[in-house]
Amino acid sequence: MIRTGIIGLGKMGISHCAILGAHPDVALVAVCDASSLVIDAFKKYTQFECFSDYKKMIDTMELECILIASPTKFHDEMVSYALKNNLHVFCEKPFALEAVAGKRLAEEAKRLNKVNQVGYHNRFIGTFNEVKRLLSQNILGEVYHFIGESYGPVVLKEKGGTWRSEKNQGGGCLYDYASHTIDLVNFVLGKPTAVSGTQLKKIFSKDVEDAVYASLTLENGLSGQLAVNWSDDTHRKMNTQLTVLGKKGKIIVDATELKVYLTEDSKVPGFAKGWTTKYITDLTESVDYYLRGEEYSAQIDHFIDSIKTNRTETKSSFESATATDELISLLIADSLKK
Repeated sequence: MIRTGIIGLGKMGISHCAILGAHPDVALVAVCDASSLVIDAFKKYTQFECFSDYKKMIDTMELECILIASPTKFHDEMVSYALKNNLHVFCEKPFALEAVAGKRLAEEAKRLNKVNQVGYHNRFIGTFNEVKRLLSQNILGEVYHFIGESYGPVVLKEKGGTWRSEKNQGGGCLYDYASHTIDLVNFVLGKPTAVSGTQLKKIFSKDVEDAVYASLTLENGLSGQLAVNWSDDTHRKMNTQLTVLGKKGKIIVDATELKVYLTEDSKVPGFAKGWTTKYITDLTESVDYYLRGEEYSAQIDHFIDSIKTNRTETKSSFESATATDELISLLIADSLKK
């Protein structure tokens, strides 16, 4: 059993707590949160060792790995301390407020030969993995454009009160929402390396942006559009979609379905001329414990399996997450140009 602790017991931390607690190869032994209200509840209703000081938890609990689900501004110091104490680390997204910090942590994890992973769960969704597979088989021929989009109803009126509404804590649509879309583009199509025409729009928020629009160029030369808005009431919850256009057709994919249009029959089995639709139920591998979506358990399964097999190059590594942080920095700089 892999002795594990969690830092941060907000929405994602509690979700991870349930998933780790149900994992057959994990002994979740300790949790940590700065809120006395949360910690008192965990003391009353669970058997975990409970801490308000993450360093004390790491120093005393003889952990093998740690899951960090704190606000982004704390990730650097917490990941660094965990690595110094010889722990494998799973960190929620976005990875770091500054790309240089993420790069340093990625290099440190590699030097120490520690399993490292960031919670970009789209990489574990069956539809997105299928489009990556299809593009690797050149199903669209030469790809000439893409559109990465995410929409959701997070901020629908003027309000504040949480770290997500504060820029210096890693709040805002760019860090919280667009990071998922950027990482998905990186995973499926290639690393974005240049941006132009960036607009960071305030709709209801005062200190952070509610929408992000930009043109992206990937390291392979492919260009496309980024459109993200967390003040969109037409969606019940976050919806991320990727559209890819090529000389032989078009792919539209989100977390629930994959639609492929081809101008001619394909050598790829199951895809003929015209429209073909596949659903997430056809493309998802089962997990032992379901909460919010198979991808949340799948990413934890991957992390734990990587520890068991000493596989330090994970599917969503610190290094790949740093590429997203680097692009966020480029978007911010571009938005400030006159």
